[in-house]
Amino acid sequence: MTAIQQRDSAAYLKFAEGETAKIPGIGADVVPRPVDKAAIIGAGTMGSGIAMSFANAGIAVTLIDVDEAALNRGLARMKDNYQSSVKRGRLTQEAMAERLVRITGAVGLAAVVDADLIIEAVFEDISLKQNIFRELDKLAKPGAILATNTSGLDVDAIAAVSSRPADVAGAHFFSPAHVMRLLEVVRAEKTASDVIATLMQLGPRLGKSAVLARVYPGFIGNALFRNYAREAHFLVEEGALPYQVDKALTDFGYAMGIFAVHDLGGNDVGLQTRKAQMATRPTDRRWNDLIIRLCDLGRLGQKTGKGWYKYESGSRTPERDPELEQIVIDYSAEIGIARREISEEEIIKRCLYGMINEGAKLLEHKVALRPSDIDIVYVTGYGFPAKRGGPMYYADQIGLKNVYADIQRFHAQLGFWWQPAPLLKKLAEEGSSFAAYQIALPS
Repeated sequence: MTAIQQRDSAAYLKFAEGETAKIPGIGADVVPRPVDKAAIIGAGTMGSGIAMSFANAGIAVTLIDVDEAALNRGLARMKDNYQSSVKRGRLTQEAMAERLVRITGAVGLAAVVDADLIIEAVFEDISLKQNIFRELDKLAKPGAILATNTSGLDVDAIAAVSSRPADVAGAHFFSPAHVMRLLEVVRAEKTASDVIATLMQLGPRLGKSAVLARVYPGFIGNALFRNYAREAHFLVEEGALPYQVDKALTDFGYAMGIFAVHDLGGNDVGLQTRKAQMATRPTDRRWNDLIIRLCDLGRLGQKTGKGWYKYESGSRTPERDPELEQIVIDYSAEIGIARREISEEEIIKRCLYGMINEGAKLLEHKVALRPSDIDIVYVTGYGFPAKRGGPMYYADQIGLKNVYADIQRFHAQLGFWWQPAPLLKKLAEEGSSFAAYQIALPS
């Protein structure tokens, strides 16, 4: 076993956290830009959470929206969050007052004028984001970092509309941004090294783990999550019920199963984008559309009292719902799938091995610098159980030969989505590991 593999999961994650700061080509000679004032564009849940992160770290921040009512809702949301922390004894009244003083609200983009760092946090519409960056070109001071909080859009396409693409990068926070510990820093083709150095150092300053990614659909985190979610949905279509998938995942160590998470966030998140893509998506592979049926039936999750589960009035506890389970059974028949018993072992392998395979692809394409970076993303941002060390560490514990053999089997049975990553195939056939691969990487 390599030195990385010999560490237990806690020691490994401590090691992995330290590795994230090591960026090839960016040494001590690269001087970060000062960040004394920040501006956040978009006063929704994400934008206000990001603003709180800066205020919590002692950084003056301006929360900006084009709509005064939306701005006021965002400011009120932040105050409510702080008051909740005070009531729970996690924050003193004095500390709350200090943080609120650091936050300024403003209507209109002109308020970015003196910001060292500007983060756009509007909803996922690339045309809207590009329009904002065109305006920032005219308004932001020279040397200001222009960051987008997109969760997966093409940062190069956003940077392309700017006359200063070297200043543009991705800064992907996770919701709720004032709580979640992950910051994905996305390096576009023309992003300057000192911009990357600044954002990577900003992460710890905000109390977050900063992990560098290259431009790729979903970057690191959401690229893997697509595989996790897709297989969970396919398993439900094939014979498992949502509570069975969630039980397997919580038994594995997740705090919540994926269907409970869907209900918490809202099944309609991304619904319009998903519907729009249906007309042009490839027809040579299987897709999972049951969640659209649920939305059409008004089963949006906790906010409507029904989703993949049902919820009693005022309760957040998911309960099995015979009505939903019949919808699932009927849907399987409608799409021509004969339901079968599915074991907990299969649920875990199909949900997790797809992530491992995708992780290997990200390493091949240099989207992620190292396997341990992927693990930090998943433990800090996606609820992967820390006792398992992250998906890539977990794969090494199982043995890549075993993981690869199962992925080959799934590919033969299930087709397109299970095409084995060439790097995984290579490492498995050599009897190697992701840890050994990482040790051999150039520094």
